[in-house]
Amino acid sequence: MFSAVAAGYTRTAMSNSAPTPLIGVTSCLKSRDEVHFHSVGDKYVDAVVVGTAAIPVLIPALGERLDPDSLLSSLDGLMVTGSPSNVDPSYYGGPPAREGNEADPARDATTLPLIRRALARGVPILCICRGLQELNVALGGSLHQHVHEVPGRIDHRSDRSKPLRERYGLAHEIRLTPGGKLQSLFEGAERIEVNSLHGQSIDRVADRLLVEASADDGTIEAVSVRDAHDFALAVQWHPEWQVVDNPWSRRLFAAFGAAARVRALARAAREREAVPA
Repeated sequence: MFSAVAAGYTRTAMSNSAPTPLIGVTSCLKSRDEVHFHSVGDKYVDAVVVGTAAIPVLIPALGERLDPDSLLSSLDGLMVTGSPSNVDPSYYGGPPAREGNEADPARDATTLPLIRRALARGVPILCICRGLQELNVALGGSLHQHVHEVPGRIDHRSDRSKPLRERYGLAHEIRLTPGGKLQSLFEGAERIEVNSLHGQSIDRVADRLLVEASADDGTIEAVSVRDAHDFALAVQWHPEWQVVDNPWSRRLFAAFGAAARVRALARAAREREAVPA
């Protein structure tokens, strides 16, 4: 259930004369007792409502059955969510995943082409954790499948024995790239603290991406799309967790929401022009 704050944001957004943006939120395909479910954590849905004052639109993991262009023509933003699953290594020429790896082929088949088409159409996009990895792979980059095994790297995974609040607590600092888009968004901050709940990370950076932040061990923590027509940022941490409690998360989602509102206004104007007088 949405928090009271989220509900307040929704009422405010809908009471304004400007159109409320629609932001697509990617889902995973999960199975239980041979029954399949399209699912996404409530924290992502709630973060869109609270952080961007937009309406979240859940995107099922339909793979080739989904027409990205038809969907994106009705959206004002796209948020590619995190997930316990990993991108199949065949998409970036990596070695086969180890036994026990959690995969989601339906999600891979949905998000990778969706990301490419969103960028081509200039749809504002925010990618989180697995979403950052998907963005990199979609544009031709590769991944470390076990970043904690890379020499010199720390273990960025969360401790599943701890309560959820502790697992999503601040874990380490990151350095923001001087003069980068993320540093500008964060008012010139040089270092910030973030949480850390990932086992994979970027290895080879896609040519179209710019590194916006890194951890002290060299792990890439944020990227932007250098030739993007609009907002296009990805972070390895989880800013959606209790978004209103963290000033950097609030700034990130507010900027994403502002870009979505500009697109919503332009889309509404086009729709009005298309209606016969």
